[in-house]
Amino acid sequence: MSHVNQNSPKLFARLNRIKGQVEALDHALKNGVACSAFLHQVASVRGAIDGLMSEALEGHIREHLGENSHTSEERQQDLDEVINVLKTYLK
Repeated sequence: MSHVNQNSPKLFARLNRIKGQVEALDHALKNGVACSAFLHQVASVRGAIDGLMSEALEGHIREHLGENSHTSEERQQDLDEVINVLKTYLK
């Protein structure tokens, strides 16, 4: 997936922010933070993960399903792959 490698600085930056948010969750649990603060942090992590998925998925779609990409058969396989990923992600 060359598009992931091309976008890696942005993706790594997102991952680092997510790591920080998850570490904050760990810290919150260990230190008995209020339930509402914990829930807000969980929601923030989910939003960050959704943003990461959105960016990676957009790159994949543009690279593999764009007009100038691959043969018709390869595009169909890529389309099936995207559909399977989305089904798994949206469960």
